[in-house]
Amino acid sequence: MRDIMGMMGKVKEMQSKMEKVQEEISALEVEGRAGGGLVTVILNGKGEMRGLKIDPSLFKEDEVEILEDLIVAAHKDAKEKGEAQAQEKMAGLTAGLPLPPGMKLPF
Repeated sequence: MRDIMGMMGKVKEMQSKMEKVQEEISALEVEGRAGGGLVTVILNGKGEMRGLKIDPSLFKEDEVEILEDLIVAAHKDAKEKGEAQAQEKMAGLTAGLPLPPGMKLPF
């Protein structure tokens, strides 16, 4: 019976830590860049876009497609950085847990 109580205590402790880590991840702000910094996208930890900076030199009629591609690339860069940071924070929380390969928390 003590094992179950100990396990329940650890579950509550982990739940509390998980909530704290999720709050930290939500508060992240990540910048993604493309075109050598001509386009910068700022995302929060939830992947929501919070800002977009575009170098004025890209505002040419014949370069619309390039600008569109750079925005997509900068967004992808920011999203990958945010996911990497979130995974790093979660790795500390899940260290020692026997999770199957490829399983991510939170579910």
